[in-house]
Amino acid sequence: MKYYESVIDLIGHTPLVKLNRIVEQGMADIYMKLEYFNPGGSVKDRMAIHMIRRAEKDGQLRPGHTIVESTSGNTGMGLAISPAALGYRCVFTIPDKMAQEKIDMLKACGAEVVVTPTDVDHDAPESYVQVAKRIARETPNAFYIDQYSNMANPESHYLTTGPEIWDDTEGQIDCLVGGIGTGGTISGAAKYIKEQAVKAGRSVRVVCPDPIGSIYYDVFNKTKDIRSHVYAVEGVGHDFLVDTLDFSVIDEVVPVADKDSFLTTRRLAREEGIFAGGSAGTSLFGAMQVAKEMGPGKMVVVIIPDSGDRYISKCYNDEWMKDKGYLDREERMGLVSELVQFKGGTVETASGDEPISAVVARMSKMGYSQMPLSKKVDGTFWMIREVDLLHSLLDGKCRPGTSVAEVATAVNGVVELGDHMTKVSEILSRNEVAVVVNDDQIVSIISKIDMVRFLAARS
Repeated sequence: MKYYESVIDLIGHTPLVKLNRIVEQGMADIYMKLEYFNPGGSVKDRMAIHMIRRAEKDGQLRPGHTIVESTSGNTGMGLAISPAALGYRCVFTIPDKMAQEKIDMLKACGAEVVVTPTDVDHDAPESYVQVAKRIARETPNAFYIDQYSNMANPESHYLTTGPEIWDDTEGQIDCLVGGIGTGGTISGAAKYIKEQAVKAGRSVRVVCPDPIGSIYYDVFNKTKDIRSHVYAVEGVGHDFLVDTLDFSVIDEVVPVADKDSFLTTRRLAREEGIFAGGSAGTSLFGAMQVAKEMGPGKMVVVIIPDSGDRYISKCYNDEWMKDKGYLDREERMGLVSELVQFKGGTVETASGDEPISAVVARMSKMGYSQMPLSKKVDGTFWMIREVDLLHSLLDGKCRPGTSVAEVATAVNGVVELGDHMTKVSEILSRNEVAVVVNDDQIVSIISKIDMVRFLAARS
């Protein structure tokens, strides 16, 4: 028989996946460490079980005790599945900006959840950290696990996440990118990787994208006026400094706006099939900037903290995105690749040396009013249009046996799969069709009715 003794034994050894469509030409390769493959759905499973084991070993946590923690959801989930398997009671405090899905998941695992206000100072009695501390003081046999000060947090990533990334990349990683929440993940993983790089006679850059509104960017860059404000992305950044963060292993902190985080998260799902949370977009947005700087031949690894299934009501919800002002006309219309997939089918093309009579017969049979040439001529795509054929035949400029290349016209409306549909809209407004190309091959032709059908289906 092949089986695991407990769900806890499934934690770790998450896959490394290469990005293909989002990465642009001239960028370094980007690989994603998909931590949502952990049983609790996030990177926090690693430190949750490690903190519990350390507390048990030190005698701080025993059967019948209650685990209390302040969490943005993922640490709570990691703690909840571990005690569920080990028999502890759990009480978690969580800010009210967190997605309802997170709260429901914690309750589903048997945890008690106390929701607290987000827009309060860290030291305010009603903040989620202070409420957790109060509950721990007032509850008999309670243990406040305190992920923000518990050094077993970064230690878990030094022992597992860092070694996995180093081994999976065969020590060829050039840059590690990850957000800072408690700081445990990036501090532990970066410390191990930098140590191994020194042993190998090389260096690894560590970059931490941080939400605008968090204090980490200002603190790292020693800004005189450090101020925090509320931001929407969850589980990354903070309004107070934590003990588990080691700035000495971080080379750069990059500010990222909420809108960029959420739109990048949605792109990741639509273009790469990686269904991740909003903080993944924060990290990926920063990683793409780094990949442009580093260029081809370099390797960037991004830690993806959790899955998108706990953010359906937020960054994956068009109405929520519109209400927050993150989804403008360009994003609402979608990408060319989405319309091409929706439309389906193949493109019928003509060879430049085909006689007009043969091409006209095909166009007539298929009901086409235009047909592109299969190959570029002088670096340009060309189109055979019904109206041009008619005028050329009537004027005597060509005969049925003339090759179609002589009556083809240059295509002005060329778009690529990664373009937004607003570009297609501009082309269609000129009463032209949009020719979709990929790797110098025509893969689709978009007409006005194609766009109408696509937008109607999206609505």
